[in-house]
Amino acid sequence: MKAEHSPRLNAVTPMPPARGRPVQVLQVLGNAIVGGMESWVMRLVERLPPERFAFTMLCPFESSLTQQFRAQGVHVEIAPMPQDLPWTTLQMACALIRERGIEVLHAHLSQAHLLAGIAGTLTQTPVLTTVHARQLTTLDLEVHRMARSHVSVVAKQSYFHALGLGVEPALLSCEPNGVDTTLFKPRERAAGEPLRQRLGLTPDVPLMGFVGRLSPEKGPDLFVKAAMLMKVRYPSLTAHAVLVGEGPMRQEVVELIARYGLQDRVHLAGVCHDMPALYGELDAVVSCSHTEAMPLALMEAMACGLPTVATRVGGVPDIVEPGHTGWLCGPGDFDDLGRCAGLLLSDEALRRCMGERARERTVQRLDLAPGIARVGALLERLARQAAPAQPRTRQAAAAAN
Repeated sequence: MKAEHSPRLNAVTPMPPARGRPVQVLQVLGNAIVGGMESWVMRLVERLPPERFAFTMLCPFESSLTQQFRAQGVHVEIAPMPQDLPWTTLQMACALIRERGIEVLHAHLSQAHLLAGIAGTLTQTPVLTTVHARQLTTLDLEVHRMARSHVSVVAKQSYFHALGLGVEPALLSCEPNGVDTTLFKPRERAAGEPLRQRLGLTPDVPLMGFVGRLSPEKGPDLFVKAAMLMKVRYPSLTAHAVLVGEGPMRQEVVELIARYGLQDRVHLAGVCHDMPALYGELDAVVSCSHTEAMPLALMEAMACGLPTVATRVGGVPDIVEPGHTGWLCGPGDFDDLGRCAGLLLSDEALRRCMGERARERTVQRLDLAPGIARVGALLERLARQAAPAQPRTRQAAAAAN
């Protein structure tokens, strides 16, 4: 394979010199829940310098995420984005591009890529799509070919998959998600921590966590089964387990906990809004996903000095170094997940050693700042390809149409 086809994951591309006015970027989000993708976009908007970039958001519905964007002074518009794209949504996107002088579109999720691809083609505006999933969908590939959008993936596996599908190397980049290692960092545990107080646990009780949406692809049922097998394999271990998050499988998880008689050991904590503090109350994080790209929860946990146990899917092997920062298990193998989790929770010295290595690896290879700089440089480069566009008032746009 040619050297230029290898993804460069760690080189920092400096931003070009300021051009006197900020680049106008329309962020097109296919979802507006508070999840990994949405959190990454929030960090991007927060971190890129306002003298270089001005953002407008186009989201499919109102949520706490849209409220957060507005609180930062970002202009937000709402338009539905089902797979069968409404004509009115396309009209709004094109009008927004012309009205605000948008120079580059940045799409997240397939239906947003479809909208950005069509609107970008109609208005001659460059399109960047970040594929946060493990691989491109058929829709992503079709839109890329139609609009010649630049595709950015978040894992090496996804990069080579895209090359295999025929995406040109010049229109493809690999930019792993990163974590703010100044915000997510190790902290001393004290008595009276909120989560442990709710669960009735003292600071010395080992506690492993599942952090994510309670949905089939994340495997929360496997986490419960792993906890059950850990209890059987390590009968003298008084460890507890907690699921942090909400989702459609909540009731199924509750029933599974009851079926295995784990009500005194496995807990549901719901959504947490202070994640750095939460990781400080855990001793290990377990990821049971059937499919992943670059899971933010694993990177956050490692930045906080926690060892991890995870299924070997998607970009997870790019994050977890087996035997050094944690363990990797086969997809769906809850027996091995339980065994590895038990090894960690029964050995404090091993947890400490792996946690220190995890923190070091995250700081060196997965820090957020270099990745944000590279995305900014890419947006600047794409903006230079844009047809000249001047912002117009709504009244002027209405008169022209």
